Amino acid sequence: MMPVLMLTIGATLMLGMATLAFAGPSAAKASSRRLAAVRERHTGLNGVMEAQMRRISTAKATRLDEAFMRFLPNPAQLAKRLAMTGKTWTVSQYGTASAGLFAVVTLAAWLRGFPFLLALCFGAFVGAFVPHFVVSKTIKRRIAKFTAKFPDAIELLVRGLRSGLPITETIGVVGQEVPGPVGEEFRAVSDKMKIGRTLDAALQETAERLGTPEFQFFVITIAIQRETGGNLAETLANLADVLRKRGQMKLKIKAMSSESKASAYIVGSLPFIVFGLIWMINGNYMQRFFIDERLIVAGLGGLVWMGMGAFIMAKMVDFEI
Repeated sequence: MMPVLMLTIGATLMLGMATLAFAGPSAAKASSRRLAAVRERHTGLNGVMEAQMRRISTAKATRLDEAFMRFLPNPAQLAKRLAMTGKTWTVSQYGTASAGLFAVVTLAAWLRGFPFLLALCFGAFVGAFVPHFVVSKTIKRRIAKFTAKFPDAIELLVRGLRSGLPITETIGVVGQEVPGPVGEEFRAVSDKMKIGRTLDAALQETAERLGTPEFQFFVITIAIQRETGGNLAETLANLADVLRKRGQMKLKIKAMSSESKASAYIVGSLPFIVFGLIWMINGNYMQRFFIDERLIVAGLGGLVWMGMGAFIMAKMVDFEI
């Protein structure tokens, strides 16, 4: 009895092992491996498609965007400025922030005892100025980072060209290797070329969005070389050297004009500092500037003249290179 039982168990084990050996992997595991292989082969294409889908979903105007565009004076220019920030900000978000600031500041000023008309004007000024200021500072900061790293990106492009890589592939390498706004813009150019856009069209779209003369020089250099031929690597190396010297000259001018700018900031802020200090000491005395018509006219006239002086001084120390 015992030998028969052992023989039965052994036969069952052998049959199970044979089944596992000849049956191969499970269908689920095989399907998973095939999907993984497909993903590996099409990683680049998937990345491009995902980037395009994100761009389309970002660019698609919502109903709230359309509602704000009806009331804004130049919505296309605003959308272009928001795109220059490198963020995913939309026109509706910008309009919501402006409206929220307007409501909060107006209500706060009115509750603090300001006349309603003055509180309304102050809220409108803050609601219009603060978002515009934030967007402008973000654009300037991003362009400054782009300009600082752009000569390094051109030199990397030159090394790739001298090693024998084509210009289209070298642009993709620069987009992967260089961090910050430079890498983002070069990756965008590479993605556009992967979906069929020409190099000139992709570069020109990026130049129009950035609005920097440095990148426009780069686009013109590429376009001229493609038309006339020549050593592109040598031309780009010279361009990188020119851009570096241009940046150094800007820094020198900034250092030379920093003392004048500091003096202008101090002198221009003194009237507002004194006004605020007197307001804290004797608020009833300074509140007459918002009640008495003569003082209102005098205050507005002083602000106009100060604004003209600040504008003239800003133009005097603003040098274009």
